[in-house]
Amino acid sequence: MPSVPFYIVDVFAVKPYSGNQLAVILNAGELTTETMQTIAKEINFSETTFILGDRPENGGYRVRIFTPVQELPFAGHPTLGTAYIIQKAIIGSAVDQVILNLQVGQIRVHWQTEDQTSEILWMKQNPPEFTTTYPREALAPILSLAPEDIDDRFPIQTVSTGIPFIIVPLKNQAALQQCRIEKSLYFEFIENKPAKEIFVFCPETHYPENTFSARMFADSLGIPEDPATGSANGCFAGYLVEQNYLGTQDIDVLVEQGYQINRPSLLRLRAKRNQQTISVEVGGQVIPIAKGEFFL
Repeated sequence: MPSVPFYIVDVFAVKPYSGNQLAVILNAGELTTETMQTIAKEINFSETTFILGDRPENGGYRVRIFTPVQELPFAGHPTLGTAYIIQKAIIGSAVDQVILNLQVGQIRVHWQTEDQTSEILWMKQNPPEFTTTYPREALAPILSLAPEDIDDRFPIQTVSTGIPFIIVPLKNQAALQQCRIEKSLYFEFIENKPAKEIFVFCPETHYPENTFSARMFADSLGIPEDPATGSANGCFAGYLVEQNYLGTQDIDVLVEQGYQINRPSLLRLRAKRNQQTISVEVGGQVIPIAKGEFFL
């Protein structure tokens, strides 16, 4: 029976069996798009990635990313987790960086050793683009909140580094905990909008050493709530600089996510304004969990 090898890793994890789960399929160059989508649906993680070959092309490895219901041009935790598997299972030795060839272009992932037992993977995302803003009254009922729960000092805004997200600033942890998507209102709202995922955040955290708590809702992708979202946090990093949220144009922060669904995660964000653009990096820990074969 033909098969392809796979690995499971936890990305942005604080310990094993935390963070965001990712399945990485190797030797996927001969698989059809339909087969990839079927495997992603069977695994039913937020995303599953497929490495199309074990040799780089134009300096990077070709990778495709699927949610249970559709293919994505880019996603954060799949980028870090797949780079980790390329280094461990394909290259087989320590490297400074791995380049992934994704639909949004080449994304570079580099390693930073923190101590003898842990290493952080960092990816540089595309410069953020800032578009539509919305009133509090438009998003509050979708999130099961009162308009007063949303911090009106900063805008609700669509931001994209490859995938657009609607960034919603909340006042406190109580509002963050209260968020529940009203699906009928949600699907009506996103029907004709490029941004269909909602990222909410607040400046109150579970642990004092961290900077923000966040949640991300993506029912349009078959993901009611994501435990750790690298692409959304890249947009968030750009938002913090663009809106001067912390009073600085050079940020280095820690973001908690996933606590409400028992998958605690920690994302590291760095962003800096460089003349007319903002550079964004998102980092986190990757922990291997399992490996095996997927029968075709």
